[in-house]
Amino acid sequence: MSLRLQLARCAHCDAEYSGNLSNHLPMALVALVRLGADDQRLAAFADHYAIRLRPAPPTEAWPRGVAWPSRLGEPGAWPSYRSLFRAWLKSEGTAAVLAQALPLLMRGVGAAAFHGLIRTAYASTAGHAPELADALAYWACRWFEVGTAPREGRESDPGAVLARFQIAKPKRPLIAERMALVAEQASFARVTASLRIDDATLEQLARLAARLYAASDNFTVLHLVTSAHAMRVLLPWLDPNPGAEALGHYWLAFAAGYVASGLSNRDRSALPRGPLKPWPALVARALASEDDHLIKLIDSCREQQRVYGGAVWREAASRAAASG
Repeated sequence: MSLRLQLARCAHCDAEYSGNLSNHLPMALVALVRLGADDQRLAAFADHYAIRLRPAPPTEAWPRGVAWPSRLGEPGAWPSYRSLFRAWLKSEGTAAVLAQALPLLMRGVGAAAFHGLIRTAYASTAGHAPELADALAYWACRWFEVGTAPREGRESDPGAVLARFQIAKPKRPLIAERMALVAEQASFARVTASLRIDDATLEQLARLAARLYAASDNFTVLHLVTSAHAMRVLLPWLDPNPGAEALGHYWLAFAAGYVASGLSNRDRSALPRGPLKPWPALVARALASEDDHLIKLIDSCREQQRVYGGAVWREAASRAAASG
């Protein structure tokens, strides 16, 4: 069964399952296809993964005349947002909808531990309008704003800024919950405001996330790696000014995720690194895996190396393959 048919099947599943965990099936399917999976492998993966999912609730019509941002951050609004974005995409097309919706959605880029962002990026890559609508709807209903994007920072090194945090990792099970608690700390806005946001910021954050993951195998940091890839995919849909603002909000969410990982209280220089594996072996590992996070991590790293170059992406992918 082809990717388009598999994504159509995904529309029958809820955006979350047990304990508000994000449904990764559509994202993993797109990643598998890019890694070289055939239709048989897609079907087998989908059948195995779907066992944990629950049926999607019935769609609900979006109230006529109500502004689309009015229910941002309302988890129960997913059925209504699905209807809204499907109609919007059908009427105006992908480019117009993303240009209009992304600037505001990016203010809540950390939604559901970046999964709204990541799912939207994969859906845009697949060119599948119904899945894109569902992804945007998920981002909207889990939207939450971390703070005000920095505008006058002078520090050029994100790693140096992150090293200044003295915030303990919150004791909450979900990454997004911990991120929200981190952002509430008095020192968070002060520390994050010191970074200068410019054209180099996204690549710096992406490489930093890959280095941290290669050294730590930290599950929260894994989401920083895949979210940086998603940001690179979606930024071209934005005009330069909204794009710069979006990077500022991504930096805030990235910093909150970093503190939520617990790595801020560890000696990063002492973290071990594992042996490098060749890309063909890494791709084969992902194609054979039932681990959605491993699949997306290896796909993201390979895509990032293709654009940015360097060995750090293979280091991160190798770490995931060794532990996944």
